[in-house]
Amino acid sequence: MKIAVLGTGTVGRTIADRLDGLGHDVSVGTRDPEATLARSEGDGPTVAGWLADHSTVRLAAHDDATADAEVVVNATNGGGALAALQQAGAANLAGKVVVDIANPLDFSKGFPPTLSVVDADSLGEQLQRAFPEARIVKALNTMTAEVMVHPDVLPEATSVFLSGNDASAKAVVTELLESFGHTDVIDLGDISTARGAEMYLPLWLRLMGSLGTPTFNIRVVR
Repeated sequence: MKIAVLGTGTVGRTIADRLDGLGHDVSVGTRDPEATLARSEGDGPTVAGWLADHSTVRLAAHDDATADAEVVVNATNGGGALAALQQAGAANLAGKVVVDIANPLDFSKGFPPTLSVVDADSLGEQLQRAFPEARIVKALNTMTAEVMVHPDVLPEATSVFLSGNDASAKAVVTELLESFGHTDVIDLGDISTARGAEMYLPLWLRLMGSLGTPTFNIRVVR
């Protein structure tokens, strides 16, 4: 399947790496490919270095990456999500499954961040309103990147959630999640239920601080 992953940070690269390993045709979208390739990442690996180790993954501008994609993954940070999808273009998103794994985190007052949208709205809903012809599915935003794509790093099965208006789009995302290794996929309902998944983040952040690691997840026992 042709999949565009928007975002070149840790989450985007982790998702792209896993999808590539599963045999998908993966493009990674960025605002400015030349600037991204030239960017230094401090002590971490550069995007150019990462791409050198992933010869079958293509780096492209957001619109180019999404033009012929069947599925689009929004792995940008929450504050940049709307702009990234606007750069991709409504025509390139129309009718396509868009997996939104971002969270609307606001770091303006330091760490831990607050949520820039909460209670009566969600980032998932904002994206669906902005791109009514796209089939937005909220998923994977309740865990760290490594657990997203390798849930078996944890000693037992945990839960992952879906929110979206389109049942067939959620079926596509469920299949992807199961290919990652997730065995407990819980459909919360329409896109408005993304509010609950996003509002879990304040608790997730406190758990990370208490546990001293981001490598954990929750399991719904029923």
